[in-house]
Amino acid sequence: MSIYKVSVSTGRQVCAETTDSIYLMLLNSKNQNSKKTLVDQSFISTFEKEIYFDILVKKDLGDIVQVKLEKKNHLVNNPWFCKDIKVKTPSGKCFEFPCYCWLLNDNQVIIREGTARLPQDDIIKQRQNELESRQKTFRWNEWSPGFPESIDAKMGELPKDVQFDEEKDSDFKGNFFKAIQALNIDKVDGGSDSWKDISDFKKILAHYDIKNTLLDNVMQDWNKDYMFGYQFLNGCNPVMIRKCMKLPDKFPVTHEMVKGCLKKGSTLQEELQAGNIYIVDYEILNGVPAASSERHLTAPICLLYKNELDQIVPIAIQLSQTPGEMSPIFLPRDNKYDWMLAKMWVRSSDILVHQLVTHLLKTHLLSEVFEMAMYRQLSAVHPVYKLLMPHVRFTIAINAEAREMLIGEDGVFIKVSSINGAGMGKLIQNAMKTLTYESLCFPEDIKARGMEDVPKYYYRDDGKMVWEAIHCFVSAVVKIYYDSDEAVQKDVEIQEFVKDVACFGMNNSDNFPKSLSSREQLVEYLTAVIFTASAQHAAVNFGQFDWYGWIPNSPSTMRKPPPQQKGQVDLKYIMESLPDRECSSSALGTVWALSQTQKNELYLGTYPDMYFTEQPAKEAIKTFQHNLDEVTNIIKSRNEKLTLHYCYLSPDKIPNSVAI
Repeated sequence: MSIYKVSVSTGRQVCAETTDSIYLMLLNSKNQNSKKTLVDQSFISTFEKEIYFDILVKKDLGDIVQVKLEKKNHLVNNPWFCKDIKVKTPSGKCFEFPCYCWLLNDNQVIIREGTARLPQDDIIKQRQNELESRQKTFRWNEWSPGFPESIDAKMGELPKDVQFDEEKDSDFKGNFFKAIQALNIDKVDGGSDSWKDISDFKKILAHYDIKNTLLDNVMQDWNKDYMFGYQFLNGCNPVMIRKCMKLPDKFPVTHEMVKGCLKKGSTLQEELQAGNIYIVDYEILNGVPAASSERHLTAPICLLYKNELDQIVPIAIQLSQTPGEMSPIFLPRDNKYDWMLAKMWVRSSDILVHQLVTHLLKTHLLSEVFEMAMYRQLSAVHPVYKLLMPHVRFTIAINAEAREMLIGEDGVFIKVSSINGAGMGKLIQNAMKTLTYESLCFPEDIKARGMEDVPKYYYRDDGKMVWEAIHCFVSAVVKIYYDSDEAVQKDVEIQEFVKDVACFGMNNSDNFPKSLSSREQLVEYLTAVIFTASAQHAAVNFGQFDWYGWIPNSPSTMRKPPPQQKGQVDLKYIMESLPDRECSSSALGTVWALSQTQKNELYLGTYPDMYFTEQPAKEAIKTFQHNLDEVTNIIKSRNEKLTLHYCYLSPDKIPNSVAI
């Protein structure tokens, strides 16, 4: 008799155990197998658990290449989560079988030995069967015309393996419950009434436990031009600003208009040529219908200047894309309420583009496209599958929640913003026309916007360090498994993965590659995928309460149309333009809930689920973690010298995936 020593681990998740019977069978490369062995019948525990047992076989099976798990229901079907399985052969060899999946109903699953393999070096039929099964589960669906495609399932229909675990579900629902409680209090306190004064907005902040120095600074300086400009560099939407070398015809700013804002003796043309002029253009909002006659939106253009203090400050604002008498260019020297309201309109437009384009489309929806293509086209033993798995955790689930709670017909976003379902669709369609793969590559995006040398652009500085750390990690992993460019070209799964993203997920977009031909291209592509899901999402998500917590700084809607003449605005008009009490409370509660991380969040480079079993890949992970620690320390040291800390791209604050 030969003895195989086996250990089976359940996951960290609450209720990962079962009272059903779990059986296990070992298989070798010749498909010879051991007898079906009962693992355990008493998995009733809320903690991680490891079961040890021996399997006796009459004849030594040699190396084990597969393990079959089978679940048999008793009175009630209890899902069972398997973390991993380890097998020690009679000769002393050890084999690892990463699983990380749920068994449901009377079901069985075959788990392959954990060594990562490319399809050209493996049993093709086995992989094809696996992928055909997954493609039936992960089906593409057009949720709304013009949107990237997503999973064909609502929240309650999602595959168990991509649903929230109980801890995440409790955190997520608990945060929204707190926000709803605060909203209900404010309904009693004022409902749809307008606020009387700017300072009144402090009342709704009383419902939140605020220990936030940055928000305090925003509340104090929100109306100062330096703070307005700073947000284009380091606020929630730091991707809109670009260098302006020539003014567009639709924005006829003259030297006479702005000379008081420029360096003494300098002309506007000279400052343009010197690279000191920047522009933010919300043309993407042009033609997008407003939600109603009581909620308004426009497509402003804002000109900014890098002054002698190295501050980025606004020097001209036009509240439409069409110049003329009915669309004056507002200036800092205008009536203080004219200038205040013009800046509010820019900030209100910015929050719309940020939430629906920068945040929703370019992180959430794109990450779901990558996740869907991964499940559909990459076998579980593919090294890229193993690489990406930590970076898709809960993404499909959070997006399914968003489609129901936030951006659906009865969602929160439509209730608090100036845009309805039709307008949302139009905006996403506009954004999809200009969305390119290159824009996901951080260094390329910075260069394309001419933002390489602007001072105090911490989003750029920190993003470059994080991009480089991810790039080095991905490069190390790719070199382990691909020995040449030809290996990339012959990898049918990776080619189908990239094709699925472009042709299905991105609606047959010509702006995304449909194939990859070199290791360098593969490294850049995978770096962009991981950076989008982790760093880019963190940069545009977790500052929402900091910058949007003070409603006058970023109004989610405007209740009066933009002024068409100067000198017509007073404080009363502004208060009647800003969101009412109920809308303010809803917007505040939403951004607070969306800014909360999970209690046991997994931050960038933290991989408790070890999909890789080979030592070189594990060493690459250790090096990655070391590099991230160095970046964290550099950012921490820099922030100690700043009044306004920039922490969103500190690796110790970047979750691995889009999960909130």
